[in-house]
Amino acid sequence: MRPFVHASRSNIDSDDRPALERSVLDDATLVLNRSWMVVNVTTVRRAVTLLYLDLARVIQPETFDTHDFASWASVAVGRDEPHIRGVSFRMRVPEIVVLVDFDERPALRVPFSRRNLFLRDEHRCQYCGVRAASNDLSIDHVLPRSRGGTSTWTNCVLACHACNVRKGSRTPHEAGMRLLRRPRRPRWSPYLSLHLSRGRRSWDRFLQQQTHEVAWEL
Repeated sequence: MRPFVHASRSNIDSDDRPALERSVLDDATLVLNRSWMVVNVTTVRRAVTLLYLDLARVIQPETFDTHDFASWASVAVGRDEPHIRGVSFRMRVPEIVVLVDFDERPALRVPFSRRNLFLRDEHRCQYCGVRAASNDLSIDHVLPRSRGGTSTWTNCVLACHACNVRKGSRTPHEAGMRLLRRPRRPRWSPYLSLHLSRGRRSWDRFLQQQTHEVAWEL
């Protein structure tokens, strides 16, 4: 049995409805562990499934009351509020859910990867400071690989093509260039940073309590 069959946004034309309906289910929901610590960001679709399987509760943003599937389905939906529609009910989109039995904390060791490096350096050249698209940036080894440098958090930074060519197979000191920040392994949860652009105002209280900042050594 499916927990929902339809999702929609209010005040849209029927021709636009299918694409927008899908986007409601693909919106982001913040996931907390049993101690109300942020552990993940998931889709509305997955959050409703967890709620329906009795693996999570919805936190009502206005009151911080928790709801199971039945009680959440009974909460009134605002006229222009995005919602999920079942056979006999309309349900508010869950913005925050808390897991019933999961009490682990998120891992603080962030794996080194190209995607996470772009997140850490905020798509910005670490020499001249220009912010650019992914295809206009490259990964520079502070100590060149030709001289024993390795692909690690502390030896890799983003560089625009011009700065990368200028530096060549030299260290920044040898090239007369200076890093904006000394690279370090970040201490933030990558999945949170990936979804911050999709964040909701109701998340603020929880994100402020559990900072996901990147650690830099200046």
